Amino acid sequence: MPPSTIAPHAIAAIAARLDGPDYGRWAAQIRRAGGCRQPINMRGTVLHVDPATGRRLHTYTTHTEPGGVLRLPCKTRRATRCPACAKTYRGDTYQLIRAGLIGGKGVPASVSEHPCLFVTLTAPSFGPVHTRREQGGKVQPCHPRRAATPCPHGRVLSCTARHAADDETLGEPLCLDCYDHTGSVLFNAAASLLWARFTDALRRRLATAGGLNLRELREHLVLSFAKVAEYQRRGVVHLHAVLRLDGPNGPTSPPPAWATTDVLTTAVQGAAPAVSVRISTTPDEPVRVLRWGRQLDIRPITADGGLSERSVAAYVAKYATKAAECVGTLDRPVRPLENLDSLGLRDHPPRLIAECFRLDALSHLAELRLTHWAHMLGYRGHFSTRSRRYSTTIGKLRAGRVDHARQTEISTGRLPILPGDKPVTIAQWTYVGRGLPVGEQLLSAALTDGSRVRLGGVR
Repeated sequence: MPPSTIAPHAIAAIAARLDGPDYGRWAAQIRRAGGCRQPINMRGTVLHVDPATGRRLHTYTTHTEPGGVLRLPCKTRRATRCPACAKTYRGDTYQLIRAGLIGGKGVPASVSEHPCLFVTLTAPSFGPVHTRREQGGKVQPCHPRRAATPCPHGRVLSCTARHAADDETLGEPLCLDCYDHTGSVLFNAAASLLWARFTDALRRRLATAGGLNLRELREHLVLSFAKVAEYQRRGVVHLHAVLRLDGPNGPTSPPPAWATTDVLTTAVQGAAPAVSVRISTTPDEPVRVLRWGRQLDIRPITADGGLSERSVAAYVAKYATKAAECVGTLDRPVRPLENLDSLGLRDHPPRLIAECFRLDALSHLAELRLTHWAHMLGYRGHFSTRSRRYSTTIGKLRAGRVDHARQTEISTGRLPILPGDKPVTIAQWTYVGRGLPVGEQLLSAALTDGSRVRLGGVR
C-alpha cells in the first residue's frame, strides 16, 4: 500500500484481530481465499450422511468460524474490482488457451501440429483521435497535416504532439462534436453478431476450399477457436482470436490434408470483409452498415521462431481481466439519472455513455439494452469465449482445485475419509454480505501480498 496514515479505528481493529483467539483460523480463511478484496461471507452447515444407514458421517458448521461466517473468494475476472481473483482467472485463461495450442488438461499433444492462427479483428474509424505512432523505434507526431482545414465546428483536426504511452489524451477525439459516437456505440453492440457471422462465413469458405458443402464439412473438419475482446483507448472493442483446424472429432483427430495454414489464412482474409450488420437508428437516417475495420492482423502460431503459444496465451489472458475501465469509464453499471459530469471522467467516455442512453430510448433498439451496458460503452458480449471443442473450461480448472484442496484436507486430518459409496450431502447456506472491514483489509493485504503495515502511522 502507498505511504499513508492508518486511521485509529483501523489500528484498533487490526489489534483486536491479531489478539483474538481465532486469528489463526481467520488467517487461514484469508489465505485460502487468495487475498480476495471483497470476499463473499456465508453462514450455514454441511452434513455428510451415509445413504445406506442414514448415519451422520461428518458435519461442518460456520458457528465455529471467526465471526460465525465462511469467507469465500468473489471470483470476479475484473482486475479493478479484485486483483487477487483476477489473477486466478488470468492464470486459468492462460492454461486454457495454452492447452488448446500444445495439449494438456485433457487435450492431446498432437494438437500442436494442427493449423493455427492468431487473428485480430479491428473496428473501423469513427473519427480522428489522439494516438501514439511509432516508426523505426521513434515516436511520430499524432496527426500532422500540412494543410489543416478546420472542421465544421471550427477546430483544426491535426496534432503535432508526440504522445507518451501514459498520456491521458490518447483516445480522445480531435473534435468531440465531429466524432461518430453513435457509430461507435452501435459497433460495440453489434460486435458479437459480427463475430458469429464471421465464423459462419469462415466455415463456408473452408467448405468451398475443400470442395464440400457445410453439412459435409462437419464430417471432415471442425473450426475451433478462443477469443478475447480488448478495448481501444477510443472506446471501441477489437477481438483477438486463436483459430485452429481440427478433424471431425475435435483436437483428438487431425484435419484433412487440404486444410493447411495457408487455406485458413485465405479463408480469414475473405470472410472478415464479407460480413456486416445493418442497423437503422431513425426513419430519417440511412441504414448503418457495420463492418470490421480495414486492419486485419493474421499471424501463424508456431514454435520455431514465430509467434509462440506462450506469448499468445499470455496476451489473451492479460485482456481477459480488463474491460472498458481502461478507456476511462467505470467498472460498474451507470444509470440515466446519474450526473455524468460528477463522475470525474474524461470528455469522451461520458459522450459514449450518454449516447447509449439516447439510443436505448428508441423503441426499435430496445432489444440491445444499451442502458444496461452503458458502462461497457455498448458492448454486450462475453469478453473471453471458446468453442466447445477448443480445450478445457474454466469450470473444470476450478473443480480441479477444489478436488485438490479436499484431498489435502483429508490427508491432513481436517476432513474424514468417507466410505467408497458416495455420501449424501445436505447443505444449507445463507448469504450475509461481502467484503472486509478496513482494518481487516489491511491485514489481509499484509498476509497475502507481502506488504508491510506499520501500525504507528506511515508505512
